[in-house]
Amino acid sequence: MRQVICNWMIILILFKYGATLRERDTSTTPLIQSTLMGDGVDYDGDSEKENEPSSVPICTAHQSNCKKTRYRSYDGSCNNLANPTWGTPNNPYENMAQSNYADVVNSWPKASDGASLPNTREISMYIFIPKHEIEHKWSLNTQQWGQIVAHDLSLTAGPNVAKLESPVCCDYNGHIAPDAHTHPLCHYIPIPPNDDVHVPEGKQCMNFIRTTSTKDINCTGPNDLAAPLSVVTSYMDLSLTYGNDERHAKAIREGSGGRLWTTVRNGYEWPPQTGNIKKDCIGVHSTDEPCYLLGDTRGNQSPQLTALHIILVNEHNRIADALSTLNPHWDDEKIYQEARRITIAETQRINYYEYLLILLGKNNMADKKLIYPNHKNYVNDYNPNVSAAIYKEHASAAFRHFHTMIRGYLNLITEDRILAKSVRLSDWFNRPALLEKGDGFDDLIRGLSYQAADKSDEYWDLEITRNLFRGNRSSGVDLRAMDIQRGRDHGLGTYVELRAHCDLPVPDTFKDLKEYMSRENVKKLEELYVSVEDIDLVVGGSLEKHVPGALVGPTFLCILLQQFLNIRIGDRYFYENGKDQDIAFTLPQLNSIRHGASMARLLCDNGHNIKWMQRRAFELVSDENSLVRCDELPAVNLTLWQESRRNNN
Repeated sequence: MRQVICNWMIILILFKYGATLRERDTSTTPLIQSTLMGDGVDYDGDSEKENEPSSVPICTAHQSNCKKTRYRSYDGSCNNLANPTWGTPNNPYENMAQSNYADVVNSWPKASDGASLPNTREISMYIFIPKHEIEHKWSLNTQQWGQIVAHDLSLTAGPNVAKLESPVCCDYNGHIAPDAHTHPLCHYIPIPPNDDVHVPEGKQCMNFIRTTSTKDINCTGPNDLAAPLSVVTSYMDLSLTYGNDERHAKAIREGSGGRLWTTVRNGYEWPPQTGNIKKDCIGVHSTDEPCYLLGDTRGNQSPQLTALHIILVNEHNRIADALSTLNPHWDDEKIYQEARRITIAETQRINYYEYLLILLGKNNMADKKLIYPNHKNYVNDYNPNVSAAIYKEHASAAFRHFHTMIRGYLNLITEDRILAKSVRLSDWFNRPALLEKGDGFDDLIRGLSYQAADKSDEYWDLEITRNLFRGNRSSGVDLRAMDIQRGRDHGLGTYVELRAHCDLPVPDTFKDLKEYMSRENVKKLEELYVSVEDIDLVVGGSLEKHVPGALVGPTFLCILLQQFLNIRIGDRYFYENGKDQDIAFTLPQLNSIRHGASMARLLCDNGHNIKWMQRRAFELVSDENSLVRCDELPAVNLTLWQESRRNNN
């Protein structure tokens, strides 16, 4: 009966929405959306509602013997043959440094004198002030692609993982709710009395729900150290496109031709509509607006994020269509898995040889063996003793620093590189309808590569420190305050402790900090914190002077280099690995990926009518990086995947 109801729901949605559904295997009817989608509060997707894949707690999971397979599992299991659950959903984040809880379990951190740490909203208001310092080299795409990478690697667990009701700690109007005093996961952010935005509006708090931990799912004893959980795979495997388990993966497949499921509206393919628009896209103005079913629960969070999700769906389908033509004897499953494998490889190439170069610096990455420039052979650096698990210092501090590059207004740019219009970010949170308004999709994609990002610094846009998820209110929540609060929730080691872990000079006094950051910021830190030993990693790391060639200081650089090295060498399926020829690309295929995979080509191939793009799409257009015709850009040669019938596996 439920299957019949679901099918009728889809028919009614499509009838009302005016979409043409591509022919699709009905066995992959989408799941009830409450198990797939959610409306988390945190911009990088800290989960607060029913938006996690349902799976067995990792401490009770059965570690079966693994068989070698050509393709990745959806949930990351058996990537490491000796440790099958490494990198799978519902695993705890790893620690770089010792956890900093007030007890040995997971109680909220305290200052060194036993008092409360400074209010996170107050830190945000005082240090991370709204001031625009615009990048002169890097496009907004640099910031936005970072959110794609972040969502691929981690998603903190919400209450339903522990079968707990999701609490309301602070209600929609900013008033303290009854759950705040009774629910174990409530830890709202109080509004400080000097808050000139929220105090006049009568707000008392910002909602904040603690991450579900190993303690909450009975994986650790009541007196043992608890660890926060991530509910997506930690591998760079495009789980945000394909889902984190087989059930979700099937729900977004077309069932023929190896394609991901799309519908056709106004002559263009779009991901299918969700089954509960008002819940899954809480910013919509009517149920006639689009709200997409994607591989990740956060995909509708902002229009620029959604646009890149659609680019990746289109790329998979573009490759699947080409492989289907080249190999008409291949069945749906083989086309799908090969297209998935190629798309993942392309994004890994873009991540390591374009995107991360900007953040971490080419020389820094080469020195630590994260990249091998101009290499023409396999890079056999897979290490089965290294876990690709995500460090909480990475997910909750270092990688969040790049929120500072977010722009509060998005420029929509025509093919002639003329400004069509500028839209306010907070008007479009959880409302992707902008993409289907006229040429909105292409104009926004062009804008990401043409508009400058904000600089990587301590200055933050008001749209995310005052108006995040504003909805119909006059103001929203503060992302920077949320970031600092999440760091405390996860018991991050302090700024000083992480400097020690990274073998960097350790400050004993506030005066010592002047070697690493501006005098003005040192003065502010001294006014806020009792001791230099209390400075939050999220805060101190964001204020450091940058390492040459990088967009971060030495502490965050240390964390990021180690994290992305582990993700590379801890992944048996990483695209440059050739140790296992059953899963490796052929050398001609690998070198074609190296030559042809780029951010510019990805955008060109998968926009609707994008004809021109600069070669380095993370870099602003300039005399040294001028616009070229898309067909002049190198491309992956998919004919290298053509195979005769007798070679078909």
